[in-house]
Amino acid sequence: MYLKVFVTPSAKHEKIGEKDEALTISVREPATGNRANLRVREIIAKRLGKRLGEVRILTGHHSRSKMISITD
Repeated sequence: MYLKVFVTPSAKHEKIGEKDEALTISVREPATGNRANLRVREIIAKRLGKRLGEVRILTGHHSRSKMISITD
């Protein structure tokens, strides 16, 4: 399964929403040190009942717009 995700790092509150066929996720962690990417993976894994290793960022490691892969 693939997900388009738009991430907002360093937000005041964590929240998840949808906009134009993409998932929008706001996380408290800053973008430095890959911390925001890790938190996005944790949120998606928990929501879908998957392990963290089953959620991978395919594209957009240094961008707010990302393509996420979830293995079955």
